[in-house]
Amino acid sequence: MTLAKAARVLLTTLLAALLWTGGQAVAAPQEAAGRPLVATVLTYDASGSAEFASAVASGAAIWNESVTSVDLVPVQPGQRANIRIVADNGWPRAQTTSLGNGTVWMGRQAVDQGYNTVRIAAHELGHILGLPDIKPGPCSSLMSGSTAGVSCTNASPNSSERSRVESAFGGSLAVAAPATYLD
Repeated sequence: MTLAKAARVLLTTLLAALLWTGGQAVAAPQEAAGRPLVATVLTYDASGSAEFASAVASGAAIWNESVTSVDLVPVQPGQRANIRIVADNGWPRAQTTSLGNGTVWMGRQAVDQGYNTVRIAAHELGHILGLPDIKPGPCSSLMSGSTAGVSCTNASPNSSERSRVESAFGGSLAVAAPATYLD
């Protein structure tokens, strides 16, 4: 088989798998060392995030830079998103339907109190990626949320948080139970 033909077969197989799954999250295959060959792609729809769209994009970019097993990308037209992100006047929160799937509310109440929007977005996306709140917690913990105080602007997950996400998406088929996180 020629290299060009092998590449076409691989591309066709990947396209068929994507179409078969409807663009939803799929567990990545494993290398011998336990690292995924391909990141799990999770799509997010921030069309309802209003003034928080930039913060959401920054929060997703932080996770993309921090872990290799997950890639958060904006949903394409006509595609169903894994994660829906909306703005409201309440407190920020996330509701998961399964690991990598759910809704994030970017609540204006916390922003009005002085909390950092990028930290809020990254924190709430952390819930969708399977992380619980760490309360009380230090500013160095993204998942400490509001307990770190309004002066905390750290939007990056610490090594433990990164490790937990890598483990959750490192190719396992484990599905987290639905949960709601009120921050």
